[in-house]
Amino acid sequence: MSLSSHVTELRRKHEALSEAVERAQRSPGTTDLEIADMKKQKLKLKEQIARLSQA
Repeated sequence: MSLSSHVTELRRKHEALSEAVERAQRSPGTTDLEIADMKKQKLKLKEQIARLSQA
């Protein structure tokens, strides 16, 4: 997998997590802990994307 395709895949995952967080925030059955975990995953992906984009 090339670097650009890897970054593209990470961006796709980040966007999917963003949508999942938005849905979870509107869902009364989702706990704050679950939302916080998804946000942490999003942040890790964002950091990876930034790191790889600088390379």
